[in-house]
Amino acid sequence: MCRLYGFRSSYPRKIECELIRAENSLLAQSVKDAHGHSHHDGWGLAIHNGTRPHVVRQARAASQSMAFRWVSAQVHSCTVLAHVRHATIGELSPENTHPFSHGRWIFAHNGTLGAFPALRERILAETTEDQRDAILGQTDSEHIFHFLLARAETQPEKPLIDAVREGVTDLVDWARQEAPTAEIGLNILLTDGRESVGVRYGRTLWYTLRDRVHPCEVCGGALHVEGVPPVDYHAIVVASEPITRSEPWESFAEGAIFRIDPGARLHVETL
Repeated sequence: MCRLYGFRSSYPRKIECELIRAENSLLAQSVKDAHGHSHHDGWGLAIHNGTRPHVVRQARAASQSMAFRWVSAQVHSCTVLAHVRHATIGELSPENTHPFSHGRWIFAHNGTLGAFPALRERILAETTEDQRDAILGQTDSEHIFHFLLARAETQPEKPLIDAVREGVTDLVDWARQEAPTAEIGLNILLTDGRESVGVRYGRTLWYTLRDRVHPCEVCGGALHVEGVPPVDYHAIVVASEPITRSEPWESFAEGAIFRIDPGARLHVETL
């Protein structure tokens, strides 16, 4: 079990308060989530400028890391992934800490593929050599990331959402065949800085849509943007738990797969 956060907007915004200062910020969730669990085994923050990502990760609790607070305070972007880890598979190390990156892609996962030890070789066999060689750690999450990238790369004519849907469906089917009673948690977020695809499977996942820059409930309504945002502003926040209290949040349905297009608009389908 982990907690994740994704932000996508059509105009850059600071998100420090959502990560650090809000009542249910990602930092607060790392200490104690809605179920009373802590997520103290690592943190990571990925910022995408549209051409390449910048990722910072530490294998320590976000609540004990000044770096987490400092990096969060610097973020001013249209595309952000953040994650706090509760380790299930893989030792505590930066290589096993989310978000993962490869080329222009960044990825975060909340959940556990319980059948992973039995499925690892099958997953690797379905992953291209270049993507296999890029795996640096031991987690099910990183293997899933490169497996999905391989699916997308070998089917360039297929929309990303369809390649991810087929890959996740195969993982679920293989897991049920190999270990019918094993846990399957596959909440994922994958983005190249322009298009994002996510899945809710086996864990809570919420979202809020914004058609204007959201006034910060911590900072007395500050907008946290530079200059004047465009009239046609759109943003979406995706998180394991609702972050803010002053705006409506909706839960993705179990088994939902969704796409956030380059204009930061949400499209929801089913697996």
